[in-house]
Amino acid sequence: MTRRTPRLSRLRRVVPEGRGGRSADARAGRPEQARGGKPRRRGTQPKVVALGGGMGLSASLAALRRITGDLTAVVTVADDGGSSGRLRDELGVLPPGDLRKALAALCGDDDWGQTWARVIQHRFQSKGDLHEHAVGNLLIVALWEQLGDHVQALDLVGKLLGAHGRVLPMSAVPLELQALVKGHDPDRPEDVDTVRGQATVALTPGEVQSVHLVPNDPPAVPEAVEAVLDADWVVLGPGSWFSSVIPHLLVPDLLDALMETKARRVLSLNLAPQPGETEGFSPQRHLEVLGRHAPKLALDVVLADEAAVPDRDSLTDAAKRFGAAVELAPVARTDGTPRHDPELLAAAYDRIFRMHGRIGPWR
Repeated sequence: MTRRTPRLSRLRRVVPEGRGGRSADARAGRPEQARGGKPRRRGTQPKVVALGGGMGLSASLAALRRITGDLTAVVTVADDGGSSGRLRDELGVLPPGDLRKALAALCGDDDWGQTWARVIQHRFQSKGDLHEHAVGNLLIVALWEQLGDHVQALDLVGKLLGAHGRVLPMSAVPLELQALVKGHDPDRPEDVDTVRGQATVALTPGEVQSVHLVPNDPPAVPEAVEAVLDADWVVLGPGSWFSSVIPHLLVPDLLDALMETKARRVLSLNLAPQPGETEGFSPQRHLEVLGRHAPKLALDVVLADEAAVPDRDSLTDAAKRFGAAVELAPVARTDGTPRHDPELLAAAYDRIFRMHGRIGPWR
């Protein structure tokens, strides 16, 4: 695949002590190895799994597909708004919207890929029942009904699009996100209420204390667990923290896989707090709430935009609790919006994979 030259020169490192008392430099200095301790053949690509949902996961996938051809997205399935929510309510299916967005992000930059990306993202505008339904949502649900297999249907859509990677749901059952929120009712600012539904949680005016899933012990898709266990790198985030990132840690088999995998784990932070859900959150507070939901989870690298970290020492201290090094890099678009630039984010991931991984250059 043709790529621009990665812009790496401004990546800065903040290095804490890692797991087992070793520094991140010591870990990075080990011989180039693949998972299981076997030497990796030079020129091979890393196996990367990205977890998340919505536009945050799409940003990560658009970057990662530029640096590896062995890429799997594991996507949340708790969306209950818009076209996805309507299809979920009417047909009892998994919400397809975040899966569709991930597939669109994996489309190539050629005419075929960009045409199909636009087609599956297209929303009908009418005065009837099709209003605001996305074409890709209807296509995915139709294949689910035809094939009776979530994974097979998504693989077939990916093949049609020429997607540069695979998309999997994190669970095969529709999930409901519930949150404990302080001050959800502005007239009762000190009360804690249970707020139900991903769309409602994402826009709550209150302070989210914690989230959980219903059912509270959902089954993970076996292919998603297998992908995490077999990966060289696992990337978590960016995205809506409580409604797209943390839910992966609430699926027991998926959390077990994240803790057991020999892959290196990268947490990619958001560029700015999200209105409602994480209003006023500092970068380190994002880490703190993540740790409350998965206290035994270990990380290797925390990636943040250097302009979005006003207190680097506090972020470094928060990352140390996960055994992680902090990498600061310019990854935001230059138009002033809190969106990731795919080329800059790709350059940051590329540098991290080379500096911290067990694997050597794959190009």
